[in-house]
Amino acid sequence: MKKILILGIVAGGKTTLAKRLSARLGIPWYELDTIVHHETSEGRKKRTDEEQVEVIVDIDRAGRWIFEGTDRASYRCLFDMADTIIFLDPPLWIRRIRILTRYIKQKVGIEKCHYHPDLAMLKRMYAWTKDFEENRASFETNLRKYEHKLIRLTSNNDINKLLQIKGR
Repeated sequence: MKKILILGIVAGGKTTLAKRLSARLGIPWYELDTIVHHETSEGRKKRTDEEQVEVIVDIDRAGRWIFEGTDRASYRCLFDMADTIIFLDPPLWIRRIRILTRYIKQKVGIEKCHYHPDLAMLKRMYAWTKDFEENRASFETNLRKYEHKLIRLTSNNDINKLLQIKGR
């Protein structure tokens, strides 16, 4: 595993797993959100699809990476570039609890984020989760093309088993 794509919906555990795998394997990790929306002197700016791919291709030159994020058409090239795709798919009820917990942690300053944690953002996170579930069949169809390099994790136990195997 040298090129790892970690996918999932909001509060699936993508960032946590990316950090842990990065430390375990010594591979740098990147949040796809920060590739889409990067910091400029004028604040956060959204890159075009072409600019996003340019950044990804530049990172790929190093030959080792972990990207984590949600599924976006703008960086589907990663499906082909990755040697391993990890889909984090915990139950919906767990993700809903994590969204609220994350919001509270961000509001009190325990957890950092790249956006303003307000009620509008909280509502968007729940809306994105609902949209994902309504469009899951399409996502799953696309994922089937990569079954030969897909690892699906649905629980913390699954994640811990993966980390134990990769830590050897």
